[in-house]
Amino acid sequence: MMPRTRKNTRKTDTTGRVRIIAGDWRRRSLEFPAVDDVRPTPDRVRETVFNWVAPVLPGSRCLDLFAGSGALGLEALSRGAGKATFVDQSRALMKALRANLATLDAGNADVVEADVMAFLGRENGGDAMDLVFLDPPFRAGFVEPVCDRLAAEAWVKTGSLVYIEHESDLPEPQLPPGWALSRRKTAGQVCYSLYEVG
Repeated sequence: MMPRTRKNTRKTDTTGRVRIIAGDWRRRSLEFPAVDDVRPTPDRVRETVFNWVAPVLPGSRCLDLFAGSGALGLEALSRGAGKATFVDQSRALMKALRANLATLDAGNADVVEADVMAFLGRENGGDAMDLVFLDPPFRAGFVEPVCDRLAAEAWVKTGSLVYIEHESDLPEPQLPPGWALSRRKTAGQVCYSLYEVG
């Protein structure tokens, strides 16, 4: 009689989780598909970032670019942002984000499945954002062209804040004239910064 072999029943982890830190949805944990190397901004970094932007957050209009799991925009809504627009080209991630927003009964959010550069090339009706989150895929060279497009197409105005994550081993990006560095920190391989549009 052949010896019995045990089948490997361990499932490959195909889902990730993001936890909302504070606000109306504090401690809510939401699932998203683990695709496209999505890496939500870590809790500790998010806590720091939202301490930075707290004075302008209530009622603000937010734009979450390369949204992925939606961690930054969801945190903003939980803490009192007036509206958030999430943009990402991943169909699976945007489908999950719509479901999570429905679970949270968030009626003040738009989810747009689109290439970020193409989206920013659209007419925005002069509806500038108060706060922009920019966390693009690493090593893809998106930071400078996206910021140039934000400025050129009037997605931001004087006083708008732009949060940027990029590789810590890269030099400071060359951003549009008048954008001033407000805060900066490094956590491992990630440099995260807040700029004010002048």
